[in-house]
Amino acid sequence: MEKKSFILKNRKLIIILTAILAAAAVIPLFSLRINPDLESYLPDNIESRINNQKIGDLFGTKEPIVVILSTEDVLAPETLERVDNLTNGFRDLGTLSPIQSLSTAKNIRGEDGMMLVDPVIDYYPQSEEEREELRNRIKDNDLAYKLLVSEDFKNTMILLNSDLSVKDAELMNQIDSIITLYPGSEEVLINGQPYLRDEANAKISKDIMILLPLGLLIMLIFFWFSFREFKGMILPFGVVLISIAISMSLIPLLGWELSIIGVLIPIMMIAIANNYGVHFVARYQELNAIDPESSMADIVEESLSYLKRPVIICGLTTIVGILGLTVHILLPASQMGVVSAIGIGIALLLSLTFIPAVLSYLKKGKIHFHPNGESKSIIAKALSNLGHLLSRHPKRILTGFALFFIAITAGIVIMRVASDFNNILPAKHPFNKSIEIANREFGGSKLMTAVFEGDIKDPELLKRMEGYEKELSEVEGIGSATSIAKIIKKMSTALNDPSDPGYNKIPDERDAVAQYIEFYSMSGDPADFDQFVDFDYTRAAVTIQFNATGMKDLERIIESVNNILGNDPSLTLVGGYSLVEKEMSESIVKGQYYSLLFAFIAIFLLLAIIFKSISAGLLGSLPLVFAVLCTFGFMGWSGIKLDIVTALLSSVSIGLGVDFTIHMFWRMKSEISSGRDYREAAVTALKTAGRGITINALSVMLGFSILFFSSFPIIKSFALLIILSLLFCLVSSLLLVPAICIIFKPTFLKNGKKHEII
Repeated sequence: MEKKSFILKNRKLIIILTAILAAAAVIPLFSLRINPDLESYLPDNIESRINNQKIGDLFGTKEPIVVILSTEDVLAPETLERVDNLTNGFRDLGTLSPIQSLSTAKNIRGEDGMMLVDPVIDYYPQSEEEREELRNRIKDNDLAYKLLVSEDFKNTMILLNSDLSVKDAELMNQIDSIITLYPGSEEVLINGQPYLRDEANAKISKDIMILLPLGLLIMLIFFWFSFREFKGMILPFGVVLISIAISMSLIPLLGWELSIIGVLIPIMMIAIANNYGVHFVARYQELNAIDPESSMADIVEESLSYLKRPVIICGLTTIVGILGLTVHILLPASQMGVVSAIGIGIALLLSLTFIPAVLSYLKKGKIHFHPNGESKSIIAKALSNLGHLLSRHPKRILTGFALFFIAITAGIVIMRVASDFNNILPAKHPFNKSIEIANREFGGSKLMTAVFEGDIKDPELLKRMEGYEKELSEVEGIGSATSIAKIIKKMSTALNDPSDPGYNKIPDERDAVAQYIEFYSMSGDPADFDQFVDFDYTRAAVTIQFNATGMKDLERIIESVNNILGNDPSLTLVGGYSLVEKEMSESIVKGQYYSLLFAFIAIFLLLAIIFKSISAGLLGSLPLVFAVLCTFGFMGWSGIKLDIVTALLSSVSIGLGVDFTIHMFWRMKSEISSGRDYREAAVTALKTAGRGITINALSVMLGFSILFFSSFPIIKSFALLIILSLLFCLVSSLLLVPAICIIFKPTFLKNGKKHEII
């Protein structure tokens, strides 16, 4: 056979250009940056992000960091001393203000008609009597009890507000240094977004450093055991390496940063980028076995002639499936769709140019695969047995699939969406333990802030805010609601006798409110109110602390807050990270729907156009529908929630799974055009193309299995689900689709027959 193809005529140039491209792709990798901030994953025009920015502008852009000390009794002198030391140490850093703790908590009291503001704790109790006296004093202070110290006095909280100008890693190092400087027997636990981001940042870096080399090593071993040839191992591996370098280099080149979702990109390239090269190597080995006398050039030409069209089609369908992520609302998901699609496109191009160009220079290897004879391969034997089953019992196979589908998809009705994103860290991580204590002992780990605008010294407004505090506190799940109104009421209690009409009430006159605040400034620090009011008393914040155990619980609490506060004419906005979590959860559902719809429609149209038949689009989409719905059902039965990572599942599995069906279609069409009937064509396709499909699927599954070693539980869940989804796709492509073809005999697999609907 003469060398006629463009590839072999220009093989040297192709190899040189590939080497240059690979070298150039490495340079941008040095400027790759990590972004673990989940809030930034939402578009800037999302309402919750806009409101949070407005609140930050009004009261100072701060992020709370919670330090919890757990011990047998927080009123032990050594514990109180440590709280004092830590509070002062944190204050001296200059980047954490304001600070709330038992050391800063104030006791407002009256004496001789004057308001005195004293520390709640002004001594270290040395006796049980003193300790009990102090305990009762704290219980009487509703700005400290159950807010800064737990009801059982076994946990105390230091609330820090971080300056956003300081990087998370630097900030947490500063906090750790203070905690180390003042050791004690108390267990110290930390939570807050800066801490979460810092931990996530470290784990993203760790994942990249561990998962990538491990994945590449395992893939090399797999290629060797699959093909038993050095060329069969190294050529697909080379395509994988170059595709990873190019796809990852695109992130900084496009001005993006690496997210938690971005960890999946290099692993996806390991799993996917080898697909097309695997089919080429498998075809080379098949032709070498059929005609051992043929030259390598002839084999390469024949392989190119046979594979280029189905491989291109498979590549395009995979790219289209992955591009479904570009319509996702979450920015990292959309970015992943763009980067991964380009990386897969590069892998496709290299598999059809670089691999045959290099292969043409190499000597033929030993025969390892006999398509028409007995094989020692486990895969070949398994496919042969499945072929016998398929030829004899296609209707039973179809019935079995139907029953399995009904049973597993019933789990979809109990599938849940993640309502918070603390689960990005392992369940036993100290961060989650801190969240658990905050939820159990301090009224909740979630916050909302309602901002009121007007004359904050107006008694009518203060009384409305007081009423809202009471109403909100009665909502199930809300631990506390605190505002300047609560402090004004404490002042009233301090300055009036129990017999006075104004005792424990907000004054009826504005001048009295102003006088209370003036009295406080004489003995206390006016900055104590900064978290509740702005400097000119025209805006005030009601801080709502709560716990939500799921998405429905979160929606219920947010709805209750809106119902209670929504009609107040002075209410201007409601914000908080919990609202970001709600919008992110809603975005996950919307993104899943949009990307899934896009992928299914695009795949259906592509298959219908390629095979010139609507039935091809329907039948080719069937394994994808089967796999996606079965996977969702499994998520419901197993309790795995839909989150920022598992939401990517459907687009990825659709993009990968459609390849299996296309190769089966292509081989069956070839066999039928050669004169075989549908049953013979299906069995032959299963034993020949099925080998490449199975090796392909197993290599992809193996590639994704590396994610089980991730530091993030959500990525481990994604690994399990994508492997399961691909397994569903594989089995349905190898058995369900051929069984349907045998039973219904779709005419698009015959030459000259078009557009017949099954």
